[in-house]
Amino acid sequence: MNTQEIMERAARVLVPTYSRYPVAIVRGEGATVWDADGKEYLDLAAGLGTSNLGHCHPRVVEAIAHQASRLLHVSNLYHIEEQVRLAEALVERSFAERAFFCNSGAEANEAAIKLARKAGRDRYGPGRHEILVMENSFHGRTMATLSATGQAKVREDFEPLLEGFRFVPFNDLPALEAAVTERTCAVLVEPIQGEGGVIVPDEGYLPGLRRLCDARDLLLVYDEIQTGFGRTGHLFAYEAFGAPPHIMTVAKSLGGGVPIGAMLTTDDLAQHLGPGTHASTFGGNPLVCAAALAALETLETEQLMANARKVGAYFRQRLEELQARHQAVREVRGLGLMIGVELDRDARPFLLKALERGVIINCPRETVWRFLPPLVITEADVDRAVGVLDELLVEDGA
Repeated sequence: MNTQEIMERAARVLVPTYSRYPVAIVRGEGATVWDADGKEYLDLAAGLGTSNLGHCHPRVVEAIAHQASRLLHVSNLYHIEEQVRLAEALVERSFAERAFFCNSGAEANEAAIKLARKAGRDRYGPGRHEILVMENSFHGRTMATLSATGQAKVREDFEPLLEGFRFVPFNDLPALEAAVTERTCAVLVEPIQGEGGVIVPDEGYLPGLRRLCDARDLLLVYDEIQTGFGRTGHLFAYEAFGAPPHIMTVAKSLGGGVPIGAMLTTDDLAQHLGPGTHASTFGGNPLVCAAALAALETLETEQLMANARKVGAYFRQRLEELQARHQAVREVRGLGLMIGVELDRDARPFLLKALERGVIINCPRETVWRFLPPLVITEADVDRAVGVLDELLVEDGA
């Protein structure tokens, strides 16, 4: 099928929950993808930050093929060697001592919310269930994660939502401290707000949050679904701020392109979720764990976090040059290869024009371009992308 045929057939049979771009991607390699008509694109969105190793990394593909020939799925009623090895790898590289595996970021956040509430109930009784969450945040589209998301546009059509979440401004410690009550059990926060437009907090914000949580006996929960696995130049973004959490959720690039999520926590907290309290049928099955192990090993052996820091700095420098030339560019912000550009106008028309010229970008908010490229991206790729953006801004008189 060509692109037009795929689009026409999709329009007839798919539930229209996505505003899809007029492109049907059929192949990918590194930072490049090709559509069904053979057109090539530089991918600066990487499956919404999922393909950190680039598309179809050979080591991940080989691990999937090998595992697929041995065992695909058995359920968590049995011990799974690949799951154990992945859990060991994650706890060795983080604050955590225990892992729970699931299929997505939303599922990981569901597990974190349940653990925070269960621990609050076990330790202080049924009234200690409230979780403080951030305005402008995004934690998923299931009912609990939607309830924890601080964006009205994704919440308002689905009320009534789950009770027990209260919103406070992001990057505002006094406001958060004032919001804590005897009902509060946890604080859920993204170290950097991604869907909110790539908002990086002040340097002291996360350490201050950790101190506050310790002082008030609250659990600090990080949603590192977008910021994890090298995206910011660190394995996890919290390392850049020097403030570990009590619970952390990861997903997206954990699997190198296959769906897997995880909730990581301490040994002490993990004891609150005993048999029967939570589960995920496909969570951590042999196939996805083999892929995730290969992805994690590749991330480290190919030094992609160092590349994220180096090329990320170069990308920001080139975008700041755009800012100097075009009044429409208000701000360039981010960390590593998680970069946002704030415009003084609607950013979305530029997205379709960039697509026509073979560059894929993303707009999480009306006025923001977001760049989440594969960590294998090169400075030459950056030059090509910035050249296209420069042309589009000139044509727009921006």
